[in-house]
Amino acid sequence: MIVETNSLAKFGILEIPDGWQIKKLKDILIEGRLGGNYENAEANNGIPVIKMGNLDRATIKIDKIQYLPENEIYNDEDVLVKGDLLFNTRNTLELVGKVAIWNNELPFAVYNSNLMRMKFDNAYVESTWFMNRAFNSYYGLRQLRGIATGTTSVAAIYGRDLESIKFLLPPLPEQKAIAQVLSTADAAIHTTEKLIAQKELRKKWLMQQLLTGKKRLKGFGGEWKENKLSDLFDRVTRKNTEGNTTVVTISAQRGFVRQTDFFNKNIASEITDNYFLVERGEFCYNKSYSNGYPWGATKRLNDFDKAVVTTLYICFGVKDEKKTNPQYFEQYFRANHLDKGLTKIAHEGGRAHGLLNVTPSDFFSLKVTVPSYEEQTAIAQLLQAADKEISLLKAKAEKLREQKKGLMQQLLTGKVRLKIK
Repeated sequence: MIVETNSLAKFGILEIPDGWQIKKLKDILIEGRLGGNYENAEANNGIPVIKMGNLDRATIKIDKIQYLPENEIYNDEDVLVKGDLLFNTRNTLELVGKVAIWNNELPFAVYNSNLMRMKFDNAYVESTWFMNRAFNSYYGLRQLRGIATGTTSVAAIYGRDLESIKFLLPPLPEQKAIAQVLSTADAAIHTTEKLIAQKELRKKWLMQQLLTGKKRLKGFGGEWKENKLSDLFDRVTRKNTEGNTTVVTISAQRGFVRQTDFFNKNIASEITDNYFLVERGEFCYNKSYSNGYPWGATKRLNDFDKAVVTTLYICFGVKDEKKTNPQYFEQYFRANHLDKGLTKIAHEGGRAHGLLNVTPSDFFSLKVTVPSYEEQTAIAQLLQAADKEISLLKAKAEKLREQKKGLMQQLLTGKVRLKIK
């Protein structure tokens, strides 16, 4: 078989494996149909509409589904059938070209005009499950990125360009075997991710119960004591006179992050002498509101010995670590238990440029009710053990994803061949 050299280069191989062939999408596609032009609906029930936001890599999410009213007219050809492959024609530049398989996540649903349903010639393609992997492979994604047009925030892939992308197709029995191997890898990832979700839910419940005294650990009793934050913590206002260059920002989701990593540039002024210098184990409150943290986020510095932060942050450290356990309060702040008090001191109309109007004096006047030092320590240890368990599971899931990625690169190019019975 004569094949263009650049066709093989797309797949990172030197020659076509025995029995395999390169085909353009237009040669194997028998249907590429856009869904209906359905308007956004306010209904909370009715006819589910699958849209571009519901497509994840390989799977379809139904946690944020939109509905058409039950009496709305829809096209019967837009009704999804198990095994349908949906291709995302419009999205951000990063997400356009996502594909996923409809696996009857709902008993009934239609799809809209930003998605294309694809059906393939059975003479070349064993199943949509195999093509799902082919689209999501490194080589498939690289071609899709090459034909996407538009801006970073709004991009599209047009049918005439889509038809030109190429796939390396093994014989049908080998396609089926590859799909089964990758499905096994998917199942292992899904099982681990499901376990992570369960553990995170349990950790959240533990935080709600233990950090409020609703549930007490065995062996502990007695009343909890109410304190002002100023009784437990000293404000940190030390200036960066030593010229430390570890300038960080506080992310609600990630904690202390170097500005160069968070913003892809350093937004601090060149002279940081007037910035606060925070030491390992101390806390900072970021008055900016973000998703999941409507009243700002308080984080503890764990990853650096020292770091430099803007003076917009309220920084503080424990007065006496023999009476106040910082690990306990790290969990306490993470659970957003300061929010109730912050709602009372964030002055009305104070959200300027995304910042809450919270003064240091008002912040340190907030009251918290805490157990004895011994009970604080026991609670912190239990919650830290839960964090470690979740962290190990996340590392396992990431390792499984990397293994699957390696499998795809090997199996979908024929570098590794499966024995077919």
